[in-house]
Formats: sequence, structure tokens, C-alpha cells
Amino acid sequence: MFDHFWRAVAIGIGATALMDLWAIFLNMVFAQPRPNWGLVGRWVWHLRDGKVFHDDIGEAAPYAHESALGWAFHYFVGIVYGIILAVLAGAAWLAAPTFLPAFILGIVTVGAGWFLLAPGMGAGWAASKRPNPMQIRALNLVSHTVFALGLFGTALLIR
Repeated sequence: MFDHFWRAVAIGIGATALMDLWAIFLNMVFAQPRPNWGLVGRWVWHLRDGKVFHDDIGEAAPYAHESALGWAFHYFVGIVYGIILAVLAGAAWLAAPTFLPAFILGIVTVGAGWFLLAPGMGAGWAASKRPNPMQIRALNLVSHTVFALGLFGTALLIR
């Protein structure tokens, strides 16, 4: 059981790292801005006051360590998703991973960004308040597919 837990943690870390490498690739090749984990950290910091939804997170009071908090939260969420996958897919999946469960979870997790994080930071539901919501949504779906590949690939590497 403890072995399964640590493998689930590693799967979440590996998938999140692959997603970060994807963001670096998009930035280098297509000049796509990288995620601002500092603003995510600011959002997380304000959760302690019960403030979930902001009109514009950039206008919220800054926190001195918001970048570190944002990065830690980003990896924490990835680890939680790795654990969820291992629990839902089970020990048999950890022994012989297949892509479909990882893909389903990867796509489902887009919902957290669209319906909690984006409106929480002031971007609206599924980035509806941004000038390019369809582009953002498409990039989210692709990035979470990369995350799913990371879940599957890491599970294969450590089985």
C-alpha cells in the first residue's frame, strides 16, 4: 500500500514536470507566455481569508512568497491527481498502465482550471473574460493531454 502511494506521488510529479516542459516548449517555439504561478500563489494566499473569486487577481494584495507558493500548489495539485488516478485505476493499473484512464483524468482536470481557478483569478468561467477564450481553452485541453501522457509515461517508467 505504501509503495502504491509513493508511486502515485511520483506519477503526479512526473506528469506535472512534463506539463511544465511543454509550457517551456510553447514559449520557446511559439512565444506563448508561460503560466504565471506567482499569481496562482497570490490566489492561494487569499483563500485563507475565504476569498475564492476575484475580479482581477493582479489587483489583489501581493504576498511576498507568492511565486514559491504558486509553484508548490501547482505540484501539490499534480500529486493529488496522481493519487486520484492510482486510487481510481487501482493496483492492476499501476502494474500494467494503459493510456485511457490517464487521458480521462487529464481531460477531467481541465474542469478545475475552467470552473475554479480561472473564475477565481478573474478570467471568468473557462476564460470567458479573456480576449482569446477559445485559444486558451484549446491550449488547456492540449496541455492537460500532455499531463495525461505524463501520468501514463511516468507510470510506465516506474511500474
